[in-house]
Amino acid sequence: MSTKTHIRIGTRGSDLALWQAHFVKEQLEANNCTVELKIIVTQGDRIQDLSFDKLEGKGFFTKEIENALLNNEVDLAVHSHKDLETSQPDGLCIAAVSYREDPSELLLMNSAAQDPSQLWGLKIGATIGTSSARRKAIIKALRPDLQIEELRGNVPTRIDKLRKGNYDAILLANAGVSRLQLDLSDLHTVVLDPTSFVPAPAQGVLGLQTRQNDLSTIEVLKKLHHPDVANIIEQERGVLKAMDGGCQLPLGVFVAPDAIYVAHSKSANIAAQFHRFEPTCSVQEIVAHLTAQS
Repeated sequence: MSTKTHIRIGTRGSDLALWQAHFVKEQLEANNCTVELKIIVTQGDRIQDLSFDKLEGKGFFTKEIENALLNNEVDLAVHSHKDLETSQPDGLCIAAVSYREDPSELLLMNSAAQDPSQLWGLKIGATIGTSSARRKAIIKALRPDLQIEELRGNVPTRIDKLRKGNYDAILLANAGVSRLQLDLSDLHTVVLDPTSFVPAPAQGVLGLQTRQNDLSTIEVLKKLHHPDVANIIEQERGVLKAMDGGCQLPLGVFVAPDAIYVAHSKSANIAAQFHRFEPTCSVQEIVAHLTAQS
């Protein structure tokens, strides 16, 4: 089988999406491919004034890119794996996954909001920005005194809103901030323990998506695949799929060497419950327990 030597990557235009696309581009070029990037605007990019639970449908950051794949306008899409639906559209597949960056959450706060006596070092009654249902439910469980406000935009935009004083603190995925190597020296930062503030399934991993029948691209992507990471996130996303969830489901799953940690709620407005399972627990056993507790 011949392998493809020219690959078109479809990507969103945000700083983080472009970092991810260039990261994969460099790996492909190291494997003797030529690569071009095509920027595609998604629903999540166009609509910035609504929280995720107000947006219709699923795949806010992926659908338009997936359509471009299906229409043979691009050959490869590089996604934050946590943004992908748990079932692939007909004709598409995840051909490879990246290494895993730190899956933890990063709390950023203005200096005036610090209080070392409180959990996370954040003052009582502080305003914290996030649009994630999972993060909201966990905050309600661990720091119910905090005032949660909606926060949208790409990573630099969110940080800029914090600096302008729109919030006392914000929550971001540590992986994205780390990859962009942003200067946060004027802010106080706290990396939150993923066994307590449980991240989204597959947080910190890139998913490389292509057409199922594009065997030449699939062959190239085999060289970029991390099977050890794939096994871990298959468990995490397996729970998400069995719970019939997507980005809007308040569910965190983190597979660690010693245990599987889960945070789950029926709604972003209800405090999350926390569970610790033995590493040998199956997805079915975890879901049965969560369902019984709901």
